[in-house]
Formats: sequence, structure tokens, C-alpha cells
Amino acid sequence: MIRGLFRFIGLLLLAAGFVFLIYDGQRSIADQTLRLTRLGEFWNDIHQTSQQALRGAVETNAPWLWHAISNFLLDQPAWAVLGVLGILLMVLFRPKKKLIGYARD
Repeated sequence: MIRGLFRFIGLLLLAAGFVFLIYDGQRSIADQTLRLTRLGEFWNDIHQTSQQALRGAVETNAPWLWHAISNFLLDQPAWAVLGVLGILLMVLFRPKKKLIGYARD
């Protein structure tokens, strides 16, 4: 049950990554320059206070974590982060292979 839920979330993240890839491609064609939506920009557009709350919580516990990992992750294109996270969830929670010729006792 939980495996199916995480695979569904992974599929939704993969679809969202594909939507952002198409969106960035259309903007790049229209502007005739390379335009990428960063994950940090997208998160600010959706809910800015949650990003600030997470930043405050992470900086109080481990300040090096926000500067090293979070800034790197938030500067990446949204389609790449969402796509990789979706693929990772789908691979980690894939169904187990059926064993052929073995009895499960």
C-alpha cells in the first residue's frame, strides 16, 4: 500500500518535471534565449513563507547544511530536480521481482 503511494507520488513528480521542461522550452523559444525556472523561484511563487520557515529551522540546527546543500539544490532547474526525485521514488519503491522456481515458506 505504502509502496504504491510512493510510486504514485514519484509519477506525479516526474509528470511535474516534464511540465516544467515543456514550460521552460516554450519560454526559451519565445524569448530566443535560454530561460530556466529555478526550484527556488518556483517555491517562492507557490509559498514563500514555508521556504523561509525551513531556512530558519535548518540554520538553527545545522547552518552548514543550508549553505552547502539547500542553496545548491534551490539553484537547479525545477524540471531536473522534480524529474530526478520522481525517478528515484519510482525506482526505490518498485514492485519486488517474483521468484521463479522457488517456494516461499
